Amino acid sequence: MRRFTWFNATSLTLGFAFLYLPMIILVIYSFNASKLVTVWAGFSTKWYGTLLQNQAFLDAAWVTIKVAVISSTIATVLGTMAAYVLVRAGRFAGRTLFSGMIYAPLVMPEVITGLSLLLLFIGIGLDRGIFTIILAHTTFAMCYVSVVVSSRLVSFDKSLEEAALDLGCSAFDAFRLVTLPIIAPAVISGWLLAFTLSLDDLVIASFTAGPSATTLPIKIFSAVRLGVSPEINALSTIMIGLVSIGVISASIISKRAAVAQQRDEQAAARTS
Repeated sequence: MRRFTWFNATSLTLGFAFLYLPMIILVIYSFNASKLVTVWAGFSTKWYGTLLQNQAFLDAAWVTIKVAVISSTIATVLGTMAAYVLVRAGRFAGRTLFSGMIYAPLVMPEVITGLSLLLLFIGIGLDRGIFTIILAHTTFAMCYVSVVVSSRLVSFDKSLEEAALDLGCSAFDAFRLVTLPIIAPAVISGWLLAFTLSLDDLVIASFTAGPSATTLPIKIFSAVRLGVSPEINALSTIMIGLVSIGVISASIISKRAAVAQQRDEQAAARTS
């Protein structure tokens, strides 16, 4: 094993500082009493109260959460179905085209994706709003879900499904009662990833959003162009806190599910 040298420690410290120090500074200055974000004038939480009274930000946050929940749920269902087909269906006509269409949005620039969706919506006469944002976010988020779930299905023991089929289960019941509970951590991880991508998206949403629907990233970007305000720092701090809580909760749930699954497999091995 390699020794943990001072060079490694310094490199690791500089790397984490580069990534997280700006966030720490942002959180600290969200409690600044001054209107100037670069001048410290004492500790205060008044900007959080001001933020809660800003109806424009509240409306944008509600639209963002609603779009993220709906699009991530639809993307999880479609992405799980696509992953199951790619892993279990074997070779079929059009498999290469199907897999290419699934993975293409992963490497496609967001500007191209947003512009193509905008032209599509204009071509079919669909007014831009919450519905078009949901469609756009579902389109690219399901690809990430498919990758996450397919990686779990590849290592899944197919004999468990076959045993359920031999015991009288239909194909759907075998998937619902056996496969889905086992791959549930991957499905949950895919949903959280899709939710995070939708929550954070700016480029695609800016193409597909209309005057009646403005997401929070678009609102923040428009406000920052006029100068960073303490309200933006407070809003960013809240988002960092919510994302951190979500990541920690998901990690705990996934770890407990993995431990429970390992315990069940060991119990099944002992009984057999």
